[in-house]
Parts: sequence; structure tokens; C-alpha cells
Amino acid sequence: QVQLVESGGGLVQTGDSLRLSCAASGRTFSSYAMGWFRQAPGKERDFVAAINWSGDNTYYADSVKGRFTISRDNAKNTVYLQMNSLKPEDTAVYYCAARSRYFSNSYLYPLNYAYWGQGTQVTVSS
Repeated sequence: QVQLVESGGGLVQTGDSLRLSCAASGRTFSSYAMGWFRQAPGKERDFVAAINWSGDNTYYADSVKGRFTISRDNAKNTVYLQMNSLKPEDTAVYYCAARSRYFSNSYLYPLNYAYWGQGTQVTVSS
């Protein structure tokens, strides 16, 4: 089992940057592939980005490709989401999630992640 705690959210203006962090504790961090999701009020939880256990492979939603970067530091048990050129439509609660590195189902769907953090609010003003 792994516990996840997100941090780094806040209120920013259009065009600004933020870096979210997700600190993991519990089982060996490199046992997990990681993902970031976001949920705006009244909407479903959407995929943002994912990274495999080693950091060699990353995946992005089309809406954030070229603006967001996911990375991880297994020595620090932390996954990051660098968000640049933020837009008002990026406003949401951002969640990190973990899944076994051996789980082969699609990284796109929340159902395929076993562990979740509590979320951190990101608000982008226009």
C-alpha cells in the first residue's frame, strides 16, 4: 500500500506556471506507475499525465501536451507535474494516483489506479 500527498496548488494568472508535487510513503515507490488527474466542478475526473515506474515513458492528454511535464524522483519518492502557460480551463482539483508497475490496463482511466491523494486546488484567473 502507498499513501500519496499532493502539494503546490494555488491561485495564479493566465500564462503563469506551477509545479505540483506528490509525495509517496509506504511501499517502494518504484513499484508504482504514477498518474495525474484533474476534476473541475460538475465534471468527471480526467486524465492529465502518466509516467512509468522508471520515468522512461510519459503520456499526456492532448489538452496539456507541450505545456505540462510529468517527472519523478524515485530517490525522493516524489512525482511532479510542471505546469506552464496555464489557462483558465486548467482550473481544477489535481490528484495524483498510483498503480502497480505490472498492471497493463490503460493508464487513461481512474479505475485503473489503486491509490489516490487528497487533491490540490489549482485556480487560473483570466
